[in-house]
Amino acid sequence: MTEPERPLVAVLGASGFIGSVVTAALAERPIRLRAVGRTRSVVPAGGAADVEIRTADLTVREELADAVAGADAIVHLVARTSGWREPGAEAAGERVNVGVLRDLLDVLRERRDPGKPAPVVVYTGSTSQVGVPPRTRLDGTEADLPEIPFDRQKLAAEQLLLAAGAAGVVRGVSLRLPTAFGHSPVTGALDSGVLTFMARRALAGEPITMWHDGTVQRDLLYVRDAASAIVAALDHADALAGRHWLIGTGVGAPLGDVFRTIAALAAERTGTEPVPVVSVEPPGVVSETDLRSVVIDAGAFRARTGWRPAADLNEALRATVEAA
Repeated sequence: MTEPERPLVAVLGASGFIGSVVTAALAERPIRLRAVGRTRSVVPAGGAADVEIRTADLTVREELADAVAGADAIVHLVARTSGWREPGAEAAGERVNVGVLRDLLDVLRERRDPGKPAPVVVYTGSTSQVGVPPRTRLDGTEADLPEIPFDRQKLAAEQLLLAAGAAGVVRGVSLRLPTAFGHSPVTGALDSGVLTFMARRALAGEPITMWHDGTVQRDLLYVRDAASAIVAALDHADALAGRHWLIGTGVGAPLGDVFRTIAALAAERTGTEPVPVVSVEPPGVVSETDLRSVVIDAGAFRARTGWRPAADLNEALRATVEAA
């Protein structure tokens, strides 16, 4: 008797920081796995998946269409996160952060087969899409009032996904992630955020600077926990489709404490005294959201999926400093 064909999962952005960890987790499963990245993805050997590695410029519609051909599920991790504070950067960000998803949905709409289940699309947004947080603890019921270009773009893309879901084109799930940090054990790639930046400063003997008194809290999500949430969303897509879900640890870490921990860990590595952690005047491009505390209540997602963050913050920071 012929075995049924394995489902095909396409990961867009598989060569990236989070994408490489997601891809490594999926490689352990008995699926067909298509890892698509701007650069060649690294996928650990020996897993249960049948792996196909592709490079593509996903801003080119034809390459995007080829990348998702036949996919039963798609993980969309493509984003332009840097440079939004720079003049003229908004248009370039819109093409990646909104345009790629718009093209993806158009491709899937054209290929829609009413006789088959709509493909699953798991999209990663940002908890900052809410804009200036109305309160410290967010649970996903807040009104969205994004202020910066990146957040407006992520919200626009999410709305396109959910509208396509309502029309039966996809089973769309949007996961809003907080600050994700760490490094990929697959590629060695580090996050491009503030924690790695400050770890590198500390290792170089330079002071760690912050735009506040250090009491501002962030919900810090280790990359392995971010990846496991994405995989959990694939596993529970039907229970999650049609709305956005907040992902986080539920713990607010004061950034002053976090930076002092980074300074101490860097000192252990270099054999020197910890660098100072100092408050400085914020630059002119600072937004109000930079100065507000945010903690994420992921209870709704946890109840639907059973997902739990597993990382210990101090150990995750140690691993990040060692990799920086």
